[in-house]
Amino acid sequence: MKQTQIIMGTPVIIEIINKEAKQKFFDEVFNYFKYVDEKFSTYKENSEITAINNKKIKEENMSKDMQLIFKLSEETKKLTNGYFDIITPKGKYDPSGIVKGWSIFNASKILKNYGIKNFCIEAGGDIETFGKNEKKEIWCIGIQNPFSEKREVIKKVYLSGKGIATSGSYVRGRHIYNPKDKYDNLEDIVSLTIIGPNIFEADRYATAIYAMGQKGISFIEKLDGFEGYFIDKNGIATMTKGFNNYIKK
Repeated sequence: MKQTQIIMGTPVIIEIINKEAKQKFFDEVFNYFKYVDEKFSTYKENSEITAINNKKIKEENMSKDMQLIFKLSEETKKLTNGYFDIITPKGKYDPSGIVKGWSIFNASKILKNYGIKNFCIEAGGDIETFGKNEKKEIWCIGIQNPFSEKREVIKKVYLSGKGIATSGSYVRGRHIYNPKDKYDNLEDIVSLTIIGPNIFEADRYATAIYAMGQKGISFIEKLDGFEGYFIDKNGIATMTKGFNNYIKK
C-alpha cells in the first residue's frame, strides 16, 4: 500500500509492503507529521516556534520536543564546526534543517513498533528505507538532475535500513545559508545528496555540508558511515569513495 498527503508544504509518501498493513498505520504516521508541522512550522502563526520567535514563550517553558530539537541543533552545530545553525540571518529560529529528517525517523519508529518490516517514508525528497520493496528487492532511490525541469533521474542508489537526504537550491530556491558568511550565496554546489545510517543523521549533515560548499566533500569523506554525491554549478558530479557501494554494477 502506498499513500500520499501534502503536509509541511511537501508531499509525504508512505509505502508499506507488508500484507498486514492497515489504514490505521498510515493515519497514525500522517497525524504525527501534522503534529510536527503545527509545532515547528515558521509559516504558521499559531505554531510553537512562531510563538518563541515572537517572544511569547520563554526557553524554560518550551515543550519537550522543542527542547530536544534545540539540543540536537546545538549538538549538530558543534559536530559540523559551526556550519549548522537554526538562527537565521534575521535573528529568528528556523529548525527546518533538522526537523524534517528527525520527524521522518520518528515516523519510521512508529511503523517498526507495529512490526512492519518493509517500508519507505519520504517527505520532500528526504527518505528512510527499511526492508525491501514489493519486488522483494532493496529500495531503489533516484537522484534528480538539478538542471532538468522534467524530474530526470541521473543516478540510482539502492538502500535498505539507510536514510538519504538531498539539499539544494533547484527546487525551493535559496533556503540554506552559510552561518559563517552571510554574503556567501552558496552557488558552487547545486545539489548534494547524503546517505547516512538513518534519515535524521543524513538530513542534519546534508544541510550543514551544503553550507560548506566545496569544502563539504572532504568533510563527508572523513565522516564514518556517510557517503555523498555532489553536483556543482557546472554540472560536474563528485562522489565520495564509498558512494559506489550503493550503485548496482
